[in-house]
Amino acid sequence: MARFCRRAGVPARAGMHPQQEEAERSRMTQHQPAIDLSPRTSDEIRKTTCYMCACRCGINVHMKDGKVAYIEGNRDHPVNQGVLCAKGSSGIMQVNAPSRLRAPLKRVGPRGSGQFEEISWEEALTLATDWLAPIRAEAPEKLAFFTGRDQSQSFTSFWAQAFGTPNYAAHGGFCSVNMAAGGIYTMGGAFWEFGQPDWDHAKLFMLFGVAEDHDSNPIKMGLGKLKARGAKVIGVNPIRSGYNAVADEWIGITPGTDGLFILSLVHCLLKAGKIDLEYLTWYTDAPCLVNCDESSDEYGLILRDEEGRALVWDRIERRPRCYDKPDVCPDLGGTWVNEGIEHRSVFQFMVERYLSEDYAPEAVAERCGIPAGKIRAIANELARVAFEEAFEIQQEWTDFRGKKHKVMKGRPVAMHAMRGISAHANGFQTCRALHTLQILLGTVEVPGGFRFKPPYPKPVEAHPTPHCKSQPGHPLDGPHLGFVRGPEHLALKEDGTPARIDKAFSWENPMSAHGLMHMVISNAHAGDPYKIDTLFMYMANMSWNSSMNTKGVMEMLTDKGEDGEYLIPRIIYSDAYSSEMVAYADLVLPDTTYLERHDCISLLDRPICEADGAADAIRWPVVEPDRDVRGFQSVLCDLGARLGLPGFVNEDGSQKYADYGDYITNHIRRPGIGPLFGWRKGEDGSEQPGRGAPNPEQLQRYIDNGGFHLQHVPDAARYYKPWNMDYQDWAVKMGFYDVPHPYLFTLYCEPMRKFQLAAEGHGERQPPEHLRARIKATMDPLPIWWDTVEENRGAEFPVHALTQRPMAMYHSWGSQNAWLRQIHGRNPLYVPTKIWEENGFAEGDWARVTSPHGEIVVPVAHMAALNENTVWTWNAIGKRKGAWALEEDAPEATKGFLLNHLIHELLPEKGDGLRWSNSDPITGQAAWFDLRVRIEKAPAPDPAESQPAFGPIASPVGHGPKVNRQKVG
Repeated sequence: MARFCRRAGVPARAGMHPQQEEAERSRMTQHQPAIDLSPRTSDEIRKTTCYMCACRCGINVHMKDGKVAYIEGNRDHPVNQGVLCAKGSSGIMQVNAPSRLRAPLKRVGPRGSGQFEEISWEEALTLATDWLAPIRAEAPEKLAFFTGRDQSQSFTSFWAQAFGTPNYAAHGGFCSVNMAAGGIYTMGGAFWEFGQPDWDHAKLFMLFGVAEDHDSNPIKMGLGKLKARGAKVIGVNPIRSGYNAVADEWIGITPGTDGLFILSLVHCLLKAGKIDLEYLTWYTDAPCLVNCDESSDEYGLILRDEEGRALVWDRIERRPRCYDKPDVCPDLGGTWVNEGIEHRSVFQFMVERYLSEDYAPEAVAERCGIPAGKIRAIANELARVAFEEAFEIQQEWTDFRGKKHKVMKGRPVAMHAMRGISAHANGFQTCRALHTLQILLGTVEVPGGFRFKPPYPKPVEAHPTPHCKSQPGHPLDGPHLGFVRGPEHLALKEDGTPARIDKAFSWENPMSAHGLMHMVISNAHAGDPYKIDTLFMYMANMSWNSSMNTKGVMEMLTDKGEDGEYLIPRIIYSDAYSSEMVAYADLVLPDTTYLERHDCISLLDRPICEADGAADAIRWPVVEPDRDVRGFQSVLCDLGARLGLPGFVNEDGSQKYADYGDYITNHIRRPGIGPLFGWRKGEDGSEQPGRGAPNPEQLQRYIDNGGFHLQHVPDAARYYKPWNMDYQDWAVKMGFYDVPHPYLFTLYCEPMRKFQLAAEGHGERQPPEHLRARIKATMDPLPIWWDTVEENRGAEFPVHALTQRPMAMYHSWGSQNAWLRQIHGRNPLYVPTKIWEENGFAEGDWARVTSPHGEIVVPVAHMAALNENTVWTWNAIGKRKGAWALEEDAPEATKGFLLNHLIHELLPEKGDGLRWSNSDPITGQAAWFDLRVRIEKAPAPDPAESQPAFGPIASPVGHGPKVNRQKVG
């Protein structure tokens, strides 16, 4: 065996003198090539914010010779701390995508054909102004302005409000409004952007209905922390993929029964007495007294004093007192007999309801698909960890009643949920049920539990109510979206009909906090509640994967009336890419990619805060566009000035904001508060966080700091935020509130009871007769559950069908990415073992899947880790031929498919002469996951392409190259 020189690895001869060995080594290596083991990857690093999903991670964009060479995570960024996923790394393919639009487009062929001519920006903006100016002058409501997954909603809503139309919303109505609204109405915040688990202290973590696309890097990092400490993870999801695949325990629940399962856990905890009585007493409305006088117009509402403050029964003074008195001692079981009427506490109503055997594990097990013993075991585990592994943090704090506390008590049970539980017709009440479970355990805003991210928590009272008063030539009378407190805040005309084209905040969907974007096109097509003139949309692929009833929506966009004119007269659309929706526009305003524009991830909008720190961020043009495109927000600044919109012009009529970057720097939303809260100007001219005057150097400060600003929460304010005066005072200083807003969690949702009262005949505003029974049944102030099987014809269509977004994709724009397509270029329908064997499926087979609305023929694949009565597929992989610059034989257009073809925006007919919306009756949330189907083996189509297949649309940007090579430097 040869021996080697110690340092060089050169073989030495036996018996050779060391000097001879050195000479031999030198002779053998002197002609070897020099290798640079650390080549320079970039000339410069530009730090900005990712937009490959909604995490908004910090990224380092490596530049070489003026081009993007490489993208990595920013280790200093509060969101991802350097972690970056496949999506983020592949952003280089987005900025170079062949599908990028190149210039403004004007339709020259039939709508839907994709036939356009390129025009100048001046012609495009003149045309848009010529269409929009008469609308604003005569009937502003004739403009329907809706945006998709953009992250500038505080700005786009400001523009729409200035225009004067009541018809504005973003995509939340068909995404997760139930999650947001359910959380805010219950506890002043919700999951994801509103809060997060206490990753550092939790010992038990439960996920409900969470796929891998939202908040993915922070959750992956958090799961790593939990696993390293030996914490237990329980995943509740019909599908075991992603996070659920690494969970210690997977609960393959039947879709749509999460609320029933959660309330069964509540039943078990109440029966065992394993609830946090102290927490309920001091921080929730559980001890608040309910008006039990059936003859009263306020029957079922919370009893209040002359100043409108909730009353509790004081167990020391034995009388009703205001809940926030410094020396009050609330009694959870208190009753007050007044004039012969016994008024009881919220807690008593809860106990009476949830101790019912209707919620016992044995009563719900079959419907939920979870054995009764498993339900009891999970309840026992929740109780054990919450109470037997409780701990304390030595930190003094003062509550809103003035009481000083020496420690912060921790209950290490954390939870997280997303669209899987919210995208059902019973989703709002399910979300409220989950928060009720958290609150009963005392695990919200305590160490080890769920924590709010600034600027949350915010009670409902801190949010605006919706506004809808539209007048020719004037701005709207207030914000479009908000949180109703009762029927008085509905968006109705004087005759009681809906004031909005989507019917948000009407009796049909009273608490639709995010609007109903999925109903805009069908309502506009039907002229119900009225006709519109122009549909103006941004980043909303409504003719394909973002709509229910995809084929029907395409027909609605192209339908003409008896006069030969389109039923939706004009469509303006903005997108960065040649998406399916582009083909249906009359005027296309091409947007930039996210590395070519300014963006503001604002505390006024959808911030990037962490529980221990308030943070916001920017994007800025790290590269200049090589096409004739403009950032959509900058286009709105220009268009707003041309239309003379208040807030977009100076007193002399000149344009107020040169572009969106100028707006970000100089806009004032209220005194001292602008889009960004970092590096504002103090009265002495110094730079400070929170409140202050505009700072001309603000954007540069963000760029110099890596694209973000972070302000840490003081130690004494880190937990108990809704009741902690250290936090409340800090929040006022930062500008989150103008005055402190301590409040109680609302287990009993009083606004919902107000709608029930109206349905029972009380009050001036009355619902239509056909809606009374539904309002009384669904708008219960305590969380309830109801089955959606019958209304979806579950007896005829016995199988549940779901979609999930994959970790490597985010909506439709990810699946045209050259790198990500290699991970997900097609999507089979995943079938559980039971259904697979019943139908005799084999790998390579195809299936016919039929719903009450339509049918598809698609390839199938076997998946064992799946609820036995559920099929599913990845969302938004399928593409229409001609879109996204993909070849017509691309796998996305032949083997990819959408379940959307099976889903209708209306429920199947019930025989009552009415068509009911396929949505949550409380919020209008699109009920994507209530879909029921039949499945059977089918021959492969010829050619072997997923059905239905639509004819190709012309591509305004052609097709991508067969081979795409890029060498930077």
